[in-house]
Amino acid sequence: MRPADWTAKGKADFVTEVDRESERMIAEVLLESFPESTVLGEELSPSLSPPLSSLPSPLTWIVDPLDGTTNFLHRFPFYAVSIGAAVDGDVKAAVVLHVTPGLEYAAIKGRGAWQNGRPIGCSAITDPAHALIGTGFPFSLMDQLPVYQQQFAKVACAVAGMRRPGSAALDLCDVAAGRFDGFWELRLAPWDVAAGTLIIREAGGVVTDLAGGPDVLSHSSIVAGNPAIHAWLLGVLAPDSPS
Repeated sequence: MRPADWTAKGKADFVTEVDRESERMIAEVLLESFPESTVLGEELSPSLSPPLSSLPSPLTWIVDPLDGTTNFLHRFPFYAVSIGAAVDGDVKAAVVLHVTPGLEYAAIKGRGAWQNGRPIGCSAITDPAHALIGTGFPFSLMDQLPVYQQQFAKVACAVAGMRRPGSAALDLCDVAAGRFDGFWELRLAPWDVAAGTLIIREAGGVVTDLAGGPDVLSHSSIVAGNPAIHAWLLGVLAPDSPS
């Protein structure tokens, strides 16, 4: 797909006909099966917003039809379809499909998390010096870059390595599967994180905003990890933490 076919929603934030058509197809299937439900998605319903409990129906599908659009456009094989199902504002089920290798991550609240049907769990690493941390750059929020640069320096000086693949949904699944020990990003939308958040929590991990609050579905910051690394990340990312 040529750059002439890309639409810029913001700085380095693109949407294509693939995003729009795939979201339309997903919504069509979901609403055919559950006609009283609501689809919350980046392209079809950007005016709808959390809290989810305020949306028109008890069942809400939170859909990102192509998480990692820039990767897709450059044929970098790290992009996904992400769907979370919320009942009365509480995400009860989730699925994320890593498209290129065909890896499916799923979770049901209270019943666990799986990769292609096999149970997964967060890592057991507790020492930051041994940890691999995922992150996301504030590519469309350049005013937050100074804050992010300070956070990046603090984390990078203390861990074994850092990665930025470019799909938050898959970054969260990598935490759930134990490949990343932690992850943070300064601002994400509900469709970016709804499914991945449940998958991490069902895999034994912790997900909060930067203040430690559990609601990450309101265009908020996000900090995720196994319990030990999550707690460490919260401390090191705090504005008054030492460099």
